Amino acid sequence: MMLSRVAERVYWFGRYLERVESMARLIQVYTGLLFDLPRDTGISWHNLVIASGSHAEYNRRFTVQDEKRVVKFLLEDLSNPSSLASSLRMVRENIRTTRDMLPPESWELVNEFQIYVNDHMAQGLSRRYRHEFLGEIVKTCQQINGLIADTMRRDAAWHFLNMGRSLERADMTIRILEAGASMSSDFIESDINHVLDVVWGSVLGTLNATMPYRRTMKVAVNGDDAARFLLEDELFPRSVRCGLLRMRDSANLLPSNELVIKSLAALLDTVAKGSDYTDVSAAFPAYLTALEKSSITLHSAIQDTWFQPA
Repeated sequence: MMLSRVAERVYWFGRYLERVESMARLIQVYTGLLFDLPRDTGISWHNLVIASGSHAEYNRRFTVQDEKRVVKFLLEDLSNPSSLASSLRMVRENIRTTRDMLPPESWELVNEFQIYVNDHMAQGLSRRYRHEFLGEIVKTCQQINGLIADTMRRDAAWHFLNMGRSLERADMTIRILEAGASMSSDFIESDINHVLDVVWGSVLGTLNATMPYRRTMKVAVNGDDAARFLLEDELFPRSVRCGLLRMRDSANLLPSNELVIKSLAALLDTVAKGSDYTDVSAAFPAYLTALEKSSITLHSAIQDTWFQPA
């Protein structure tokens, strides 16, 4: 059996690598969204901070919520633990101390990845070159994940990595939905409902979910069905329910799993019950907040079960 500290580092490697990709996707699609909406919509860049889960830290340090400040905070700011640069640093640190658990080539890719981001960060801060820079980040994350998926033995290390990646992915999907609900509420209050479909199309695009959504739901893009698909679908890899089911598969193969299985069952039950997705000003945000708290409880169960010293 693995040492607890090694299992924890593999778990966090999976989480941080997913966080890097999610942040790149989020900023890339949000930047594109600005070109699809009328200039007078007054869309706030602070929605990106909400989606990243770092709004408390941002609000403590800054009052300005413009594009330059927000993008710098989310991409480059090493004092922000959720920034892309901070997450990538933790990816490298966690794989550095667990190189014998992961394919050797993944260590080389992560080092090259770190060098690329350090050398080209200015492109991400510039709207003109941002799409190319972030696209390269997403592609590299997928390359690393593909290498691991194709060459890593399905042992305990794999299952801890899978649980970390799946939980981070589910958590980010919840946060992206929260940002979508926040924007929708703003537009409804401003009586500009005609842009709502563009907003929810952007939410789906952030997660590469547009085509799977259309094939599954067979309706035009709308907030109600988009939220239901991203939360409840069992087969789309970036839906919350699919991620939790993948976690359950891994947890079932690990020892002393009772507390984690119980937490997973509770969260799956909450997702299955659903919400009033059309009420983006009260019921739906409250539901997403409850899911976020449950995901924190699930992480605590994983921490207490496998990573705490005996």
